[in-house]
Amino acid sequence: MIGVGLIGFGLAGRAFHAPVIRAVPGLRLAAIVQRTGRQAAERYPDVPLLHSVDELLARDDVQLVVVATPNATHYQLARQALEAGKNVLVDKPFTPTIEEAIALVRLAKERGRLLTVYQNRRYDGDFQTIRNLVGTGRLGRVVRFETSYDRYRPKLKPDGVWRERVGPGSGLFFDLAPHLVDHALLLFGLPEAVTADIRIEREQAVVDDAFDVMLHYPRGLRAVLRSTMLAAAIRPRFVLQGTAGAFIKRTFDPQEDNLRHDRTPVSGAWGPEPEENWGILTRVEGGEPRQTRVAPVACDYRDYYANLRDALLGHAEPAVSPEWALDVMQVMMLARESSETHTTVSWRAPLCP
Repeated sequence: MIGVGLIGFGLAGRAFHAPVIRAVPGLRLAAIVQRTGRQAAERYPDVPLLHSVDELLARDDVQLVVVATPNATHYQLARQALEAGKNVLVDKPFTPTIEEAIALVRLAKERGRLLTVYQNRRYDGDFQTIRNLVGTGRLGRVVRFETSYDRYRPKLKPDGVWRERVGPGSGLFFDLAPHLVDHALLLFGLPEAVTADIRIEREQAVVDDAFDVMLHYPRGLRAVLRSTMLAAAIRPRFVLQGTAGAFIKRTFDPQEDNLRHDRTPVSGAWGPEPEENWGILTRVEGGEPRQTRVAPVACDYRDYYANLRDALLGHAEPAVSPEWALDVMQVMMLARESSETHTTVSWRAPLCP
């Protein structure tokens, strides 16, 4: 059994880490750090509740530390854990700056420890379906990929959450873009250039709450990544256009909503969808467009942690390597540069350790 120590029991720790860790054979939730409150103890009475990171890092039964805290704290907490000899999983985004991310990768290599970033949304069933469609060539040569992560929240949250306050790693771009960038890189690799518009749309907002990012690829392929908090009418989740067909998925994979509301199936994949929500594949056959619904691939966020378990045991390579995490961060940094300068920015590889 691999002992896992979880730092943070906000939304990320409570919904997207603790229940997934508990559901993966070979992993044991060994301790939870929650500085204030007792929600973790109430939900997991058999797991020690700690109030300091130092207590967690001193435990011999913790081999993997999961950092699920506000973005501005990722670097320091991950560094502490690596220096204590622990393997580390950092929730996305990796860190607020590429320099901090590079420093962590260097430290992990020096200490001989595994370091990875939580890219769970690549295990959405609809995205895995898209990977299959692109990989098998059923769409022909893909010329456009659109991924939208829209919400309708015209007013700021009344409790003044850290994501909506000015600070390192705050704002919608750092919250959601890591998922969308990860998807694009998995499908098409590194871009030739990046064009971005990261902006504030709500009158009360003080940090970005909308973005449009275009990744430029050879032969006219464009990947468009976008999000807004003012989508009263939600755009399709995914749109792909190719020389032989198209694929449109309108609704979200249900895993996130299920986990937010403590709904996990007792058996089978966590993301089953009714057939009316499946994506629609359109192919032109005999000069006529033919449409079919495509069932989502049976996968879920447990697959991420199962791979991480196998990597720690030496049986697999981590799905999200440190180098991959740096590439995702670099795309985000170039997108910020593009938005600030109102220019298209050519790809520059990060300074790898």
